[in-house]
Amino acid sequence: MTRTDDAALERFRELLRIPTVSMPTDDPAADDTAFVAFRDAVARLYPSLHGALERDVVGGYSLLYRWRGADAAAPLVLMAHIDVVPVVAEEWAHPAFAAEMVGTGEEAEIHARGAVDDKGSLVAILEAVEALVAEGFTPQRDVYLAFGHNEEIAGDGAQAIVEVLRGRGVRPSLVLDEGGAVVEGAIPGVKVPTAVIGVAERGVMTVHLTAREPGGHASTPPRDPATARLARAVLRLHRRPFPTRLVPPVRAMFETLAPHTTGPLRPVFASIGVTGRLLTKVFPRFGPELNALVRTTAVVTELAGAAGANVLATSARASVNVRLLPGDTAASAAARIRRVVADRHIEIEVESASEPSPVSPWSGAAWNRLVAATASALGEHVVATPYIQLGASDSRWFTVISDHVYRFTPFHLTRGEREALHSHNERIRVGSWLRGIEFYRDLVRAS
Repeated sequence: MTRTDDAALERFRELLRIPTVSMPTDDPAADDTAFVAFRDAVARLYPSLHGALERDVVGGYSLLYRWRGADAAAPLVLMAHIDVVPVVAEEWAHPAFAAEMVGTGEEAEIHARGAVDDKGSLVAILEAVEALVAEGFTPQRDVYLAFGHNEEIAGDGAQAIVEVLRGRGVRPSLVLDEGGAVVEGAIPGVKVPTAVIGVAERGVMTVHLTAREPGGHASTPPRDPATARLARAVLRLHRRPFPTRLVPPVRAMFETLAPHTTGPLRPVFASIGVTGRLLTKVFPRFGPELNALVRTTAVVTELAGAAGANVLATSARASVNVRLLPGDTAASAAARIRRVVADRHIEIEVESASEPSPVSPWSGAAWNRLVAATASALGEHVVATPYIQLGASDSRWFTVISDHVYRFTPFHLTRGEREALHSHNERIRVGSWLRGIEFYRDLVRAS
């Protein structure tokens, strides 16, 4: 590594140490100290960027930068988010906000909340732009940097940025946010490194199941208490998952990967038009990621009952997190949940819902720019393919101003690194992060 790399890593670690845990949107007294500190640190650490780009603070804490190019039409938008999810400190092998570096060289790991999700991308973007500005580079077209401050709680930061851009008549030719990564071994039979680029993302909704009863003392329970009725409803949902199906981006993914697949799955992927229905039945057995690619998922994440151990619950509630595959809607999912629960005594309430995003094309100029940057920065041997982003991101708000919205985090992530997202011991390897900076540089140069 060079001195330039070392300096970039130190800036990265400084920003990781600022605990920008998402602030509740409904709490006017929420402590914004970390977000203000982060904004000030970014301005101090990246002076060339701040000297050349115009900055707007949007929605209180989100940041929008404009880098004027030779042409204002059809700009590039690079996205990331400032906030991170909370931590359970005792679960971490290294302090979550110490940004400790473990090991040496390119295989050293930086352990910190936000190392991948999503300060890894945010700081890599800053590093790429800072270096290009210092070189005297001017993009062919405008470049915007859009950093929302409350993505993790589905907040309004990115939405406010979109409204600013829409009000200015900005129509991006390419929007890139967090999402898929360079992975290996995620698809059975595929041994080559694969850059899975999200061309759409699943919708997300929260549904509450509630059973009610008069309550009373737990020493004299009724024959069918609210908790038992709720438990039956939860088990019915678990035992009758949404049906599997093959959506076009996932079909295209397997067609793209077929030539790079070994063993008996190669002809199966190559003839996906014939074998697709069977594959969707089998894939859920290969793990949660493949399962989520071929069906809408619904899982109970919260349970609530009585206030005390010896009190009958007057209401028992389960919260269900639903992720909608393109083609499903919030209305169709809610209707299916009602059919599966099949209990008129269970109240079913949709608290919030965001539909699946439109599908961006996996051909044409915008797509080709992403593929070219992947090859030049991450390696010619990396195979780029479309896929469905499994989680929700801020990019879904940008589909109203652009037809070319993609989701790709330009880091080579192991299964363990992917599983650490939103969990303990989040980390990123130094070499992987540094190559991500090169990806953003190459993408901007092609703008």
